[in-house]
Amino acid sequence: MQATFSRRDLIAPHRLRALMQRSDLRGALQLGSHFAAIALTGALLWTTWASLWSIPLFMAHGVLLNFLYAGQHELSHDTVFRTRRLNEIFGRLIGFLMIYPRDFDKIQHWAHHQHTQNWEKDGELTREPYTLKTYLLWFWGVTYWHSRVTRIVRFSRGIVLEPYIRPEQHALVIREARIHAALYAAVAVLSVVTQSWAAVLLWLAPMVVMKPVHQLQNTIEHLGLSHEDNILENTRSTRTNALMRWLCWQMPYHTAHHSFPAVPFWQLKDLDGEMKKNGAAPHAMGWFEFQVEVIRKLSAKSEADYPYDEVWIVPRGNGTSARIEAA
Repeated sequence: MQATFSRRDLIAPHRLRALMQRSDLRGALQLGSHFAAIALTGALLWTTWASLWSIPLFMAHGVLLNFLYAGQHELSHDTVFRTRRLNEIFGRLIGFLMIYPRDFDKIQHWAHHQHTQNWEKDGELTREPYTLKTYLLWFWGVTYWHSRVTRIVRFSRGIVLEPYIRPEQHALVIREARIHAALYAAVAVLSVVTQSWAAVLLWLAPMVVMKPVHQLQNTIEHLGLSHEDNILENTRSTRTNALMRWLCWQMPYHTAHHSFPAVPFWQLKDLDGEMKKNGAAPHAMGWFEFQVEVIRKLSAKSEADYPYDEVWIVPRGNGTSARIEAA
């Protein structure tokens, strides 16, 4: 990925090689603890359903399910496990749960890293600029889930429109979508035959309803930053606590991840420290601080009306923000 090679001045080569080492044990501890937390909240939710206890358990379970995408993201980078086959197996499992097939995710995410914040080539930026309305629809999950489901349906019909998917990759994502669609149909049929609501209560409903919590991290990583080809200007890290960093698989160190995407998630804290020691100053905001600024800025004008090559969402009181608002 191009961004990797432009950041060599921020870390010594021997340190980078050390940080790029992968570990089956560290991957198993992270993935195992995440699945264990989901199993615990799921069991408690099932046994307390319809009581007042089920409300916070439903919320916690949904949050844990949604943040499994952080694991899928790392598995798509093949950095969770040293054993590559394990990355594929668990990546496909989580991709099924997230309604986000692994092969498509890898293709889209590669384009995102290779062309970060490039409107025409970034696989995760192929959308119209946000207005306040469209942003809130995405944040609350309405258009998020609509895009996930309709893409699988469209691919299953053999229709691939995404410009970052090469023609020779069309058959791959079509076959994958059809397998997913068949498996989802099988779950639906099995649920009807057994008259079980387990798939809805323990999977789909909490995941769909609690999506906005996951969007706090999803939306902060690049929105409101420059679209220049400069990782330190087009990527944002997140100020948060250790529990949230565990839940996000260390993705709050997002600038470090984009600078050197081959470094495993559990090494990102050390990588972030090395980069800062060598002069990097990543953009960083808190989750709620960021959302307040996004809503404030989009209430004034749409994303398309802000400068393409400047940072326009920053902490309040920052001089850059004041200059942009005055423009």
